[in-house]
Amino acid sequence: MPKKLPQKRRPPVGTAVATPASKKKAGVASPADSLASRPPSWTFLTNHAHAIILLSQEPSIILREVAVRIGITERAVQRIIAELEEAGYIEKHKVGRQNHYRILASQPLRHPIENHRTIGDLLDLIRRGR
Repeated sequence: MPKKLPQKRRPPVGTAVATPASKKKAGVASPADSLASRPPSWTFLTNHAHAIILLSQEPSIILREVAVRIGITERAVQRIIAELEEAGYIEKHKVGRQNHYRILASQPLRHPIENHRTIGDLLDLIRRGR
């Protein structure tokens, strides 16, 4: 015998049903309003790109701060930095107890769709909006 699926509950007869227009009047946030107030579930750029952007803006930034700004763990940032360094996209230099990062801006982007552009092109694009 097939299982019965639960049915949606209907409001009692005579009860006002909230519509998008009535919610707006009542001060209830719409889905679009709530998107602006919470962090996005995905972004157009990868965490690797976010790390390079932050390092280009602040070459002596500590990795803990990079992690907080990107929204990932410090361990994930350490892995990303190691991958970027190994692939030749950044260089790390010790300055006292602090690391200083240099972006190798002439390196091409990795994916075949965008590899006709460089890291420098990406950084210029991001800087233009500031």
